[in-house]
Amino acid sequence: MKAAIYNPYLDTLGGGERYTLSFAKVLLDKGYEVDIEWKSPGIIKLLEDRFGLDLSKINVVENINRGDGYDLCFWVSDGSIPALKARKNILHFQVPFHDVGGKSLINKMKLFRIGKIVCNSGFTKKIIDNEYGVDSTVIYPPVDTTSIKPKRKENIILYVGRFSELLQNKNQDILIRNFKKLVNRGTTDWKLILIGGAEVGAGNYLDKLRKMAKGYPIEIIQSPSFDDLKELYGKAKIFWSASGFGADENKNPQNVEHFGITGVEAMAAGVVPVIYNAGGHKEIITINKDGFLWNKESELLRLSKILLDNKSILRSISRQAIQRSSRFSYQKFESGVNEVL
Repeated sequence: MKAAIYNPYLDTLGGGERYTLSFAKVLLDKGYEVDIEWKSPGIIKLLEDRFGLDLSKINVVENINRGDGYDLCFWVSDGSIPALKARKNILHFQVPFHDVGGKSLINKMKLFRIGKIVCNSGFTKKIIDNEYGVDSTVIYPPVDTTSIKPKRKENIILYVGRFSELLQNKNQDILIRNFKKLVNRGTTDWKLILIGGAEVGAGNYLDKLRKMAKGYPIEIIQSPSFDDLKELYGKAKIFWSASGFGADENKNPQNVEHFGITGVEAMAAGVVPVIYNAGGHKEIITINKDGFLWNKESELLRLSKILLDNKSILRSISRQAIQRSSRFSYQKFESGVNEVL
């Protein structure tokens, strides 16, 4: 059996790309020969280093011809509906596209050839179903809960996400601004670490962040390996995210976090999430049990201060966060993919 995979965003090395490659892994395990369309085979090494996955059995080809001649095609949409040609076709939306003329006649015709539409969260599903007039299936992204584990904890507040000012601003500057407030108010024994890729869309943003962080216990790590990332997840105590802050999720759903896989990865390591209340973030945690959601910057500081000052609350929520993360394991993802197949 032969499968074809298309993802136009592979070089962003983000959560959606990990999703795509995890889908490929399920196919490989089921005996498929897997081809992925990309302009250069060098992308495989970059993806393996970033995600810690063995992708040696995946073939990189210049053109999968929209699945023509393949038994199965998995296609990540850029908002358009492709005219797919494989025997079985699966269309994946990792972005909640809207106001793109989804219910046009030509789209309806193309959808006849697509057997399943898959989304990465209930938030994305709601937008996609309304935009295109479909009934998609939610398969949550997989988290490597077997290798991401708690280690000896240190006083670290962590954020993991792209350094980018493109479609979805991760707002690391908001995190730096609020951590500086904590320090200025007397918090002296904690460190903020910001980690992320800068391959696409970073521009001068990293320089701006470094200037903001100067003179404070703030570390910025660019494009880490997966092993380095796991090490920091294991050591951190609190996970911050301001992704989506300032955006209206109803008017501009693409600008908030569509799921938030790095938050779940952190939870698997016992890191307590304090994340912005929008988009897919609301599906990740049970409020006040395994994490916190915040709406205003003052809430981010207030909730964080509770965790900084009360070790028993921090430990209790940390344990619950680990349990919650199991809902998003690779095994759950594999089961969902097999149902779709």
